Amino acid sequence: MKTTRIFALAAAAALAAGAASARDQIRIVGSSTVFPFSTAVAEQFGKTTDFATPVVESTGSGGGMKLFCAGVGEEHPDITNASRRMKAKEHQLCMDNGVTEFTEAVVGFDGIVVANAKNAPAFAVSREQLWKALAAEGPKPTMWNEIDPSLPAIKIEVLGPPPSSGTRDAFEELVMQKGCKLAGGEDCKKAGAHIREDGPYVEAGENDNLIVSKLEANPNALGVFGFSFLDQNADKLKGATVDGVEPTFENIAAGDYPVSRSLFFYIKKAHVGVVPGIMEFVSEFVSDAAAGEEGYLVDKGLIPLPEDKFAANAKSVMALEQLSADALK
Repeated sequence: MKTTRIFALAAAAALAAGAASARDQIRIVGSSTVFPFSTAVAEQFGKTTDFATPVVESTGSGGGMKLFCAGVGEEHPDITNASRRMKAKEHQLCMDNGVTEFTEAVVGFDGIVVANAKNAPAFAVSREQLWKALAAEGPKPTMWNEIDPSLPAIKIEVLGPPPSSGTRDAFEELVMQKGCKLAGGEDCKKAGAHIREDGPYVEAGENDNLIVSKLEANPNALGVFGFSFLDQNADKLKGATVDGVEPTFENIAAGDYPVSRSLFFYIKKAHVGVVPGIMEFVSEFVSDAAAGEEGYLVDKGLIPLPEDKFAANAKSVMALEQLSADALK
């Protein structure tokens, strides 16, 4: 058993060493929600250092985790972004594939918004109403006013992320499961999270900008995505109130908006010191200039961490503290 372990580590080290001669550009995958923040840091990093500008791909949180955990070496990414925390099964996948050391970084906070076109009717919904509109179980209304007469008499059409998306995971947990409980449903942790597949919910892929353009073309449709995309498209879209709370920067930062979550990225330790510039890039990402209260990522819609958590996160990340399986239970 020990011999096998030593061989696996040696093989991983050999793969990592191969990365040095084959790749000098950081490769980042993962969440479409974190993508604009990661891209902004990559561009700043490329302009202000002698390192190559990192390549950032929007693959969705789940897709990014699969790529990140697939192995060590030049063909595997160095960092993955996620709009929800790594799952225990993803941690195990990493372990199984020799990705035994990695560090978790918290970027900040984000709200999940329900939005429509600027010229469309204003929407005010509750999580219970959203669950009734989108649940796979139970009655399946086709019009919003079938759920509540106060809602518009228009067809239910919600454009949202696919199952590979961290935003979808968070929406299922924060809206569907909670809405199920508020409606008095049973087995809400499992059955309550299931989204109907008969038409009213339309999977719009990992490209949130595509949802924005579709909402402009269809004023009766609603879209589900991260607050940053609403913030960046405030001239085209408006957010619905959820449980009576508007999706604003201030409400999300104060914890008043009910559909908010943390954003993350994960660093593969075996690639640090092999692919040039990883820690320098990470240092930029967790810096006050980028992710602090006055940082340039705030202008792109990031909700920064409170000062004490911000400092603790930066310290943990720069020390490359190992993420344990116990932390994910």
